[in-house]
Amino acid sequence: MELLYLSRQDVEAVAPGMDEIIEILGIAFREKGEGRVEMPPKLDIHPRPDCFIHAMPAFIPSMEAVGVKWISGFPTNRDRDLPYITGLLILNDPATGVPVAVMDATWITAERTGAATALAARFLSRENSACVAVLGCGVQGRSNLRALRIVRPGLRRVVAYDIHPERAEAYISEMSRTWPGIEYVAAPSPREALKNADIVVTSGPILREPRPVIESAWLKPGAFVCPLDYGSYVKPEVFRRADKFLTDDAEQILSPRSAPFFPDLPPLYGDLGDVVAGLRKGREKDSELIVCANLGLALDDMALGAAVLKRARQAGRGVTLPL
Repeated sequence: MELLYLSRQDVEAVAPGMDEIIEILGIAFREKGEGRVEMPPKLDIHPRPDCFIHAMPAFIPSMEAVGVKWISGFPTNRDRDLPYITGLLILNDPATGVPVAVMDATWITAERTGAATALAARFLSRENSACVAVLGCGVQGRSNLRALRIVRPGLRRVVAYDIHPERAEAYISEMSRTWPGIEYVAAPSPREALKNADIVVTSGPILREPRPVIESAWLKPGAFVCPLDYGSYVKPEVFRRADKFLTDDAEQILSPRSAPFFPDLPPLYGDLGDVVAGLRKGREKDSELIVCANLGLALDDMALGAAVLKRARQAGRGVTLPL
């Protein structure tokens, strides 16, 4: 028996574009909404304060995608000139259970997270959204903006905030070269970043003991908020005030393991799969404040990983290893 190993370079060489990734996730979330996905909540361990390693399994029968992602997030890695997020994705043969591929998951995690935000924004943000606020100007801040511009091409203003101002400036410098013709502004505070923002994405580190700062009064009517860092940036009052509060996976956010990140959780309107499958309404009024707390799902990883594996095989990329 053999398996295919794909390095990050291999993954990036054959990977689909962001527009296709969004569509791949759309199929996966529709399958989830219709009850055809097996995915238990992720398991986590914490070797250091505010650091995590997650085990994330999922099976999407219609996509022949089954496996597990072993992913870590260590904020202290920046001091070592290492990525915050690192990990591996293992795919199995659904007919035999035999591992068929191991690939770097760092790029996959970044891209699928941005794509999931964009998928949520397609259904939950206003179609005429013009201003996006990005709080946390790292890898996720970049992938999320790339993805949002696909589903909301009318975006004309990007406001960036980071607790390290130099990172916000670097972000603006890079993004303005990538997409000229858009106004880019560095905000001095989270409150200033949210002024007039139609879409708000928070992408800081996930903190075991959250110290959120964003207040509901800072958000304009009709805003769409997607916190990717659990409750680390957004105060619980924002979730409670929302006209519709969703998540990408209800079972996971209601799990006792998620309780420290989401104290005093309000009732859920639904999860993203319900909306994508047409079982729940998305945005119905321009005035609705809608929050979708995307926790990051193995569903995303398996769907994109299966697509990467298919392309790698066609292109002859990777190294074959004996089991």
